[in-house]
Amino acid sequence: MRKMSLYELIVARRTIRQFKPEPIPREILEKLINAARLAPSAANLQPLEFIVVDEEEPKKQLFPCLKWAAYIAPEGNPKPGHEPVAYIVTLINTHVKEKGYEYDSGAAIENMILAALELGIGSCWLLSVERDEIQEILEIPTSHKIDSVLALGYPDEKPLVEEMEDTVKYWKDGDGRLHVPKKRLTDVIHFNRF
Repeated sequence: MRKMSLYELIVARRTIRQFKPEPIPREILEKLINAARLAPSAANLQPLEFIVVDEEEPKKQLFPCLKWAAYIAPEGNPKPGHEPVAYIVTLINTHVKEKGYEYDSGAAIENMILAALELGIGSCWLLSVERDEIQEILEIPTSHKIDSVLALGYPDEKPLVEEMEDTVKYWKDGDGRLHVPKKRLTDVIHFNRF
């Protein structure tokens, strides 16, 4: 099978919320963190740090602290036996940078998402998380702020992209397949002037 180009990976990428119960090897998780570490960083300050959660007990504690698919909740939540097999919690070291770190986080997390996809691993980038509870569960010092959580696993669903008509809300059809509306290229592109 031909390996996809980076552009093809970007076009194929969809958020995954149903996963196979197949563990991700630690070497792969380390590779994802390495991809994140090498992302662009404003002024090269590199305020990001990461916690990989791949053991059963902390995964079970972390899961209820995450909110999944607001438009179709609870239907969009991972079903029992289809939960993520690993998480990467992105942290901001506030001794390095207290604000304006969102660009660093976005670049690092997108690197992880695409590196994972190249290896056949799906992901769900979660911003709606219970930060105080996660801080306590993972024993994160107060000097570090939780940005977001990246849920990972081998996909057990195949969401479809739809041309956006009148709403951004995604939905599941009668077969349980997720449909995700996206704006058309012609709706978002401008050349030389607005």
